[in-house]
Amino acid sequence: MDTGDTAWVLVSAALVLFMTPGLALFYGGMVRAKNVLNMMMMSFGALALISVLWVLYGYSIAFGDDVGGGLLGDPTEFFGLSSLIGTAGLEGAFAPDNLVFTVPSLAFVAFQGVFAILTVALISGAIADRARFGPWMVFAGVWATLVYFPVAHWVFAFDGAESETGGWIANDLLAIDFAGGTAVHINAGAAGLALALVLGRRRGFGRDPMRPHNLPLVMIGAGILWFGWIGFNSGSALAANGQAAEVFVTTLAATGAATLGWLLTEKLRDGHATSLGAASGVVAGLVAITPACSAVTPLGAIAVGLVAGVVCALAVGLKYRLGYDDSLDVVGVHLVGGLWGTLAVGLFASGAATAGVDGLFYGGGVDQLWRQALGALAVLVYSFVLTLVIGLVVAKLMRFRITEEDEVAGIDGVVHAETGYDLASLGGGGGGSALTAAGQTRAEARGTTLTDRSRV
Repeated sequence: MDTGDTAWVLVSAALVLFMTPGLALFYGGMVRAKNVLNMMMMSFGALALISVLWVLYGYSIAFGDDVGGGLLGDPTEFFGLSSLIGTAGLEGAFAPDNLVFTVPSLAFVAFQGVFAILTVALISGAIADRARFGPWMVFAGVWATLVYFPVAHWVFAFDGAESETGGWIANDLLAIDFAGGTAVHINAGAAGLALALVLGRRRGFGRDPMRPHNLPLVMIGAGILWFGWIGFNSGSALAANGQAAEVFVTTLAATGAATLGWLLTEKLRDGHATSLGAASGVVAGLVAITPACSAVTPLGAIAVGLVAGVVCALAVGLKYRLGYDDSLDVVGVHLVGGLWGTLAVGLFASGAATAGVDGLFYGGGVDQLWRQALGALAVLVYSFVLTLVIGLVVAKLMRFRITEEDEVAGIDGVVHAETGYDLASLGGGGGGSALTAAGQTRAEARGTTLTDRSRV
């Protein structure tokens, strides 16, 4: 056991854990004021539920010894994690069979567990403004069990790390996904698309302008995500070493380039560079560099990020042309950005980077590119189909979507019996704010809106 590596992995796990509250702020600011608490609760609900399921059987499914074709880990091998605790065998350290490389297995458990939490929470942005909290929690548990945990086994379980035999994408296909472009972002993006189709479009989608109610919250959330993502990517080195430093730099460069790319696209297309665009560009760059951060040079990272910013800025408008209501652009940012970043490994990978693979632009031909494409496609199809089935079953049994009347009134008051902004209690100007909110509700009942969210 290496104490420096262990410290870095634990700190990285804490950084990634912080990303889920950051996501709650990011998503919460983008919805209407009457739905902000529900939006944030879906992230916190995922945090609570997946923390428990991960300990019970999630880690075992993801990192237990493979039980067939690289598709699934043994659900009973680490059930409850009791077999991983204790310090027998070495003075003050974990026994050799409780290590993953140079860190205690439980440090690795913690690090991978917060990835699972965040992935589930990401999906919620696609169904903002219209989902009931109870059915969402049921969906989250079933989806994590049937989709995320197995896919994590495919992508993250390397032979000989935690168990003897791991997943097929990591060990047989040899696709490179350093920190989760497929398992996290393509997975969540495909699931978000499927679930958006199951729940249908929001009232007024494509007709009413839909604007975020609190852009400062969005920008604070984006800043927290950027901060936490250093742990997400650099922590995936599982060591305090040169690879972690290399990944820090490529993550920083790609994110900055993507933000500039998004803002430039907005300026040329709309005449304005917006704060929402800056926050969205940050996330797009982080998503795209996630699979590629150990495979590209810093210059390659800038190229990956710049393309991601432009492509994702254009992709978020597809929902209006194709008619699916991906409320907060999970598809446009996470699915599209994840696909681009995963494929970019096959183009921009350099043998000089720690992954040690050359892509098409560095003389490696298409060998790595087809591996990346197949891995991305497999996760996309599996996640979309399974999510569609799970979503339809939950919707049939529990009425996943709120009623139109409750959608107009606001989910916070109807489902949670709370309001995000109790301005009336402040007196003075609060009364005007309350009247404005009441006027907004009446306006929406007539088919118009005063404050909503849009990104066209």
